Amino acid sequence: MTNAIDISALGKQYKGVAALAGVSATVPMGKVVGLLGHNGAGKSTLIKLILGLIEPTSGHVEVLGESPWGSHAVSLRRRIGYLPESVAFYGNLTGSEVIDYLARLKRASRQQAGKLLERVGLEYARDRRVSTYSKGMRQRLGLAQALLASPELVVLDEPTGGLDPQATRELYEIVAELRAEGHSVLVSSHVLAELEPHIDSALILRQGELLAAGSVGDLRRQSGLPDIVVVRLKEAADPESFARELAEHGLAHDVRRDGQFEIRIAEGGKLALLQRLAADPAIDDIVIKEASLARLYDYLGAGTGRQEEGKA
Repeated sequence: MTNAIDISALGKQYKGVAALAGVSATVPMGKVVGLLGHNGAGKSTLIKLILGLIEPTSGHVEVLGESPWGSHAVSLRRRIGYLPESVAFYGNLTGSEVIDYLARLKRASRQQAGKLLERVGLEYARDRRVSTYSKGMRQRLGLAQALLASPELVVLDEPTGGLDPQATRELYEIVAELRAEGHSVLVSSHVLAELEPHIDSALILRQGELLAAGSVGDLRRQSGLPDIVVVRLKEAADPESFARELAEHGLAHDVRRDGQFEIRIAEGGKLALLQRLAADPAIDDIVIKEASLARLYDYLGAGTGRQEEGKA
């Protein structure tokens, strides 16, 4: 089994309205994959299909080598950890009691409670009632229950909601540990700058269709979105002369308020440009700004600026 999730031509309709249409994608074993898309793009529907909470109208899903709706569906769910976007627990139970109760439901070891609460930074509050927990603490508790029974696949839906920066860093440290241990992780998030350093690849949905898939590097190549080369001139240099030189070579550029030049350059011409700039005595510094996941998402997902920004 090379993939934790295999999705083929998957479709789901609600009263004749397509929530998903012909989506095909994979989540490889031992990898962290981001699931991206605007509200209404189909992310929640896809997660529900993966978890076996709903059945597709068309197509096929295989999770950890099994159908989420087949005869092995119950045993399959014990191999999956899930953190929903909005977690809710019995407020009259303590954190420790919540994990103990859910462990029994999942037929997992009840001895895990202490270790899991410590892992998510809640050991100090294990005997406090959940009704006294802050939103961030409840989110940490939700992560703890998602890790019950050391699941092979972990699905996290907006996992950093309500978490402070320190807790967010700790969550992604846990995600990195899961990957190192061979677990697969699917993370749905709107906070793309925060997500980008921690994923191996991304799936981008738009209006129920798979718009793009691959690593951030793959998405850069697929999009054709130019990189930005930022150039700072020496104090004695003539900005107007440098601008004319760029125009002569057909290079689109902008001048920032601080006087630095931003040059848009396609992948194929980047090396030649950098060699030319490095040899220019008027230049004091050069910085390459590759397209971020957020920029790629806006460019691919929103479909704006393609024609203008694609010029170099």
